[in-house]
Amino acid sequence: MSAMVKVDIRQLPHAEGLALPAYQSADAAGLDLLAAVPAETPLILTPGKYAMVPTGLTIALPTGFEAQVRPRSGLAAKHGVTVLNSPGTVDADYRGEINVLLINHGDTPFPIRRGERIAQMVIAPVVQAHLMKVDALSTTDRGNGGFGSTGR
Repeated sequence: MSAMVKVDIRQLPHAEGLALPAYQSADAAGLDLLAAVPAETPLILTPGKYAMVPTGLTIALPTGFEAQVRPRSGLAAKHGVTVLNSPGTVDADYRGEINVLLINHGDTPFPIRRGERIAQMVIAPVVQAHLMKVDALSTTDRGNGGFGSTGR
């Protein structure tokens, strides 16, 4: 069974009538975020372009948690549309609107309609590091081998 955390959520006026984010299955990790664009004017995302898409939501995460805004696999696989800064991070002290930065890597314009599922939001615990300045690091077999150094 997954752990539960209480997250306060507020719908802004331009999201009125839209469903709140929801898990689409019992074991889903992400809540689907919906586009809060005007019904009469869908946002057209042309190939190679990106746009900030409003969700009309603000949240209050408890200290020690973040919300990750991630792509929906179906949009990426079927249309080449994905989250540009993936994953986007919503910090626990942020109280502004959650927006999704989408990019169209496909070859045809993609209309983003009101209420369309555009991304998923995963609530995750945060561990902050205490950085310790040292003169040298411990050695490993890998050493400073970078990109591709452990195989193809």
